[in-house]
Amino acid sequence: MTKQQEVYETDLLEVIEDTDLKDLVVFNDDFNTFDHVIATLIRVCKHTPEQAEQCTLLIHYKGKCAVRKGTEAVLKPMCEAICEAGIDARIL
Repeated sequence: MTKQQEVYETDLLEVIEDTDLKDLVVFNDDFNTFDHVIATLIRVCKHTPEQAEQCTLLIHYKGKCAVRKGTEAVLKPMCEAICEAGIDARIL
């Protein structure tokens, strides 16, 4: 490995470490149906039907589920779209 490759790899690792990843968390409620939450996760988060169903079950039984991980810039529009669908979601 050349010195230039080592510097590049080190710089790349530092960028990855500096990125502040957060969770998009969806919370349970007594209003939304399973089908509505599943459809919203598929539409907004691009989940597969199986992923969306598993997340929805976790939301129901555990009270919440981190449905996506990413930077705040990526998660913010998703969070807004989920909230507009009447589902409680927050970036944590």
